Amino acid sequence: MEGVVLEDTPLAAYLEGKGQEDHNEDATPANLLPNPSFAPKGKLNTYKLRYKVPPPLWREVPQHRVVEILQDFYSRALDSRLSQADNARFLERFRYLIVASQLLNLHTYPSSSDSLRTSYAQEGDTLQLQAFSPTGAAFTALSAFSLAWLIHWARTSARSAAGRGRLAVMLTVLGIAGMISYAYFRRQWLQNLRQETVTELSNLIVSAYELDRAAANAISLVQEVELVSRGYRISSPLPPISRIEDRSQSRRCIRLRKQIRKSFVDVTTKYVEAVSQLQPLAEELDLEKYYDIYDITENDLTEASLGYSEIEAEDQESVRTLKLLAARYNTLRRIFLCSLMALNADGNKNDFHVWKIALERIRDTRVATASAGARLATLLNTEESFPVPPTPKLPLTPGRERWRAQSRQLNSLSTGIRGLQAKLQVLREESDRNLNKADGLSEFSSSLLTQYESLGTDLRALMQEWEEGKSALAANIDRNERRFSTLSGLISPTASLGGLTVVEEGSALEALQALNGETRPRSSTEISSMDFEEVFEATAIPRKRITLSREERIARLREDRAKRNSVRSSQDANTKMLRELESVIKMRPKTVSSKSGRISSI
Repeated sequence: MEGVVLEDTPLAAYLEGKGQEDHNEDATPANLLPNPSFAPKGKLNTYKLRYKVPPPLWREVPQHRVVEILQDFYSRALDSRLSQADNARFLERFRYLIVASQLLNLHTYPSSSDSLRTSYAQEGDTLQLQAFSPTGAAFTALSAFSLAWLIHWARTSARSAAGRGRLAVMLTVLGIAGMISYAYFRRQWLQNLRQETVTELSNLIVSAYELDRAAANAISLVQEVELVSRGYRISSPLPPISRIEDRSQSRRCIRLRKQIRKSFVDVTTKYVEAVSQLQPLAEELDLEKYYDIYDITENDLTEASLGYSEIEAEDQESVRTLKLLAARYNTLRRIFLCSLMALNADGNKNDFHVWKIALERIRDTRVATASAGARLATLLNTEESFPVPPTPKLPLTPGRERWRAQSRQLNSLSTGIRGLQAKLQVLREESDRNLNKADGLSEFSSSLLTQYESLGTDLRALMQEWEEGKSALAANIDRNERRFSTLSGLISPTASLGGLTVVEEGSALEALQALNGETRPRSSTEISSMDFEEVFEATAIPRKRITLSREERIARLREDRAKRNSVRSSQDANTKMLRELESVIKMRPKTVSSKSGRISSI
C-alpha cells in the first residue's frame, strides 16, 4: 500500500525520521523555478507505509508478586467469607431441588393421579461433608505438637531478655493461629448451615408429596362414598359432589373430613408464619420475577395472607371447603418456595442470619407437613379397611364373637379387593408397555390370558367369601329373631284394653275413668243416642315350639350332610380341573420364553 503525504504536514513530520525521502533531487535552486500560485506548497513525497507503522505503545505494568501472594493467603486463611464459586454452587443446588420437585406447578387441589416424584428429592441427597479425613487428622496432630513445642520453647528462658522475646513471638504466632482458626471455623459453620438447609429442604419435599397423596386419596374417598350413598355410580372423572351435597342430609366419613380439615389448617398456619418471616429477607426483584414466572398474582398473595380466617364462617366439613383449603395450602406452599428461591447467598456475615431463619422455617414446615401426612394416611388406611376389634380380657358372649367373625370376614373381603386393584394396576402397566412393541404380541397375549385367569380365580374366591359372609349374617339374624319371639311368648299376658278405645265426648277426667274401667251412670236419652260398638279382647297364645321326632331329626341331618358333601365334591372337582389345566400348561412346550409368571393372590 502506498500513500501520498504532503510535505510540511504533521504526518510528514512524524514519518520524516523513518520515511524514504529521495535526497537525489535537482541542484536547481528553488527560486529559479516558476512558482504558480495555485500549486500546493512543497513537493509530493511517496512513502511506503507497509512495515513502517510504529510499534504499539505497551504500558509496563509492574507485577507485585508479593502482593498477590499476600492477597491469596488472606483469602484462603484469614477471610471468613466463602468464595463466589461456592455461593453460586450452593444457590444452584438449592434452587434446582425446588424447581425439579415440580411443587411449583399450578394445581387447583391435590390430584390422586399425580405420581410421586421423589427421585429429585431423596433424603440426604446433598453434598455431604466428610466427618473424618486423613488430612484433617494430620493437621490437628501437627497443630497440637507445634503448640506444645512452642510453649516449651518460650518457657526455656522466660526470665531473660531472650525469653521475653520468645514469649512475644509465641503470642504473635498464637494470635495469627487464632485468626486463621476463627476464619476457618466460620467458613465451616456456614457450609454446615447450608448443608443442613438443603437436607431439610429435601425432607420437606418428600413430606409434601406424601401429604398431597394422602389428601388426594382422602378427598377422592369422601367423594366416592357420598356418591354411592346417594345412589350414583362411580365414574372417571368423579361427578361434582360439592354441588349436590346438602347440609340437611347425613354426611359420611365424618372422622376423615375432620382430619383433612385439621391437617390443612395446621400446615397452612405454619406456612403463613414462614412466608411472613422470609419475604423481608428475600431479594425484591428476584421475588417478583419468580411470582411472574409461576403465575402468582396479587389476589393469591392477598388470599394467602388471610390463611384460614376467611373460610371459618362457612361449612367447615363440606367437600367444597376441603377443596378450598387444599387450594389455599397449595398457593401458600408455592409462595413459600418462591421466597426461598429469592434468598441470596454472598458468603458474608449476613448469610448466617438469613439462612438460619430459613433453616428454622423449613424445619418447622417439614415437621408440621410430615405429622399431618402421617395422621391422615393412618386414618385413611383405617377407613379403607375393617380392623378386627381387640380381644377383651373378659370372656366374650356368643353374639359378640359372631360379630367379630363378621368383622374378620369384611376385612378379608377388603384385602381381596385391594389385591385385585393391585393386579389390575400391574396388568395396565404391562399392557401399556407391550402394546408399543410390535414384535411381542403373541407373548403378550399368552401373558394377558394367564393374568386374566389369575383375576378370575381371585374373583371366584371373593364371591365364595361373600356368600359365606352373607349366609353367616343371615343365620345370625334368623337366630336372633327366633330368640326374641321365644322370649315374647314366655311373657305372661296382662289385662289390657283390646282394640281401639276412643273417647268422643267429655273431659279429661272422664277419659281417665274410661281407661281405668270405671263406669258412670248415663241417662236414657244418652244411651239411646249412642251407637254401641262391640269390642273384643283377646290374649296371644304362645307359639308352640316345633318338635321333631327322632326320625325327622335324623332325616334332616342326613339332608344337611348330603348338601355339604355335594358342595365339597363340586369344589374338589373345580380344584382338580384347575390343577390339571395348570399341569397341561406347564408341560406344553414353550417356543418363546415368557418372562411374566403366574401372579399369585395377595
